[in-house]
Amino acid sequence: MKSRLLAGVVAVLLAIVGAVLILTYAQGADQRAVKNLDPVAVLVVTKAIPAGASLETIKTSVTVEQLPGTAVAKTALKNLDDSAGKVTAVDLVPGEQLMAERLVAPDDSKAYGVVKVPAGLQEVSFQLDPQRVVGGRLEPGDHVGIFLSKKFGGLEAKPDKETTQLSIHKVLVTALQRASEGAAAKPAPSASATADPRDVTLPTGSLMVTVAVNDINADKIVFASEFGSVWLSKEPLDAQDSGPRVLTAPDVYK
Repeated sequence: MKSRLLAGVVAVLLAIVGAVLILTYAQGADQRAVKNLDPVAVLVVTKAIPAGASLETIKTSVTVEQLPGTAVAKTALKNLDDSAGKVTAVDLVPGEQLMAERLVAPDDSKAYGVVKVPAGLQEVSFQLDPQRVVGGRLEPGDHVGIFLSKKFGGLEAKPDKETTQLSIHKVLVTALQRASEGAAAKPAPSASATADPRDVTLPTGSLMVTVAVNDINADKIVFASEFGSVWLSKEPLDAQDSGPRVLTAPDVYK
């Protein structure tokens, strides 16, 4: 009886020791694998960080991790030495690398601002050139009119004709992101005897616009982005709405 009990205890101990050895070997294998992939120390988000968070909040929500060089983003930050005074441009989630473009000056964070989505709506994003986005002068919280155009097939009666329609009115812009190589449009200098009203920096690069719409209008935006084209107007809530109208070439001169 005692011998059987002793044998059972020994078996349990051996199982525990074996599990520990396997776990230790696996951890060592992971470390060896990372070492063979030219590891790079970068900052990784450990807990959610909201948009607009200060550097102090960021410091308590990130940690330095060793990642394979091939998995590290080009703009991933290794430290926060050059980030004094900056805030997060967007919400950051645990597990993502902290990239330089995610941190901006407080004055610039407005361009990346996020607006709460009204109940029942969903968000959809699309990328446009500045001339299609009111010269890049939109901000989160603005309302826009969305023009959808098709070169062919817009009308059953005239399937071979180009068509355009202001299809969706007074749409809420929830976020706006500018391409890193672009420059936001700057206001013209204050009026003076020597100021030239044409002295204005034009925006360059594309903009990613995110809007809140219902499911039907989300379908329209995605379809037009894939198979047609999209243009925006800045349409405040009190803007005139003359009803739906599909514009074709002959209608332009009427």
